[in-house]
Amino acid sequence: MQVRPLHDRVLVKRSTEEERSKGGIIIPDTAKEKPIQGEVIAVGQGRVTEDGKIRPLDVKKGDKILFGKYSGTEIKIDGEDFLMMREEDILGVLNS
Repeated sequence: MQVRPLHDRVLVKRSTEEERSKGGIIIPDTAKEKPIQGEVIAVGQGRVTEDGKIRPLDVKKGDKILFGKYSGTEIKIDGEDFLMMREEDILGVLNS
């Protein structure tokens, strides 16, 4: 199934959290924090401004991003977990 976000929304796949600490201790699922970074999977057309024009989004498919801990809405598509969020919830783009 393919999803096309509307307007200024972005579909994000969270990065996976490591299961071991740097010291080699295995971290149980209940103690893990959800990662605050991920990859943009799909983007909407852009934000509609007050004068009716569409302003394109600053992020694009494939960008690695940082977002707030409680940002977005968790959704499940074909058994995989994703986040749907507005562009304004994105804190920054990671450059490598």
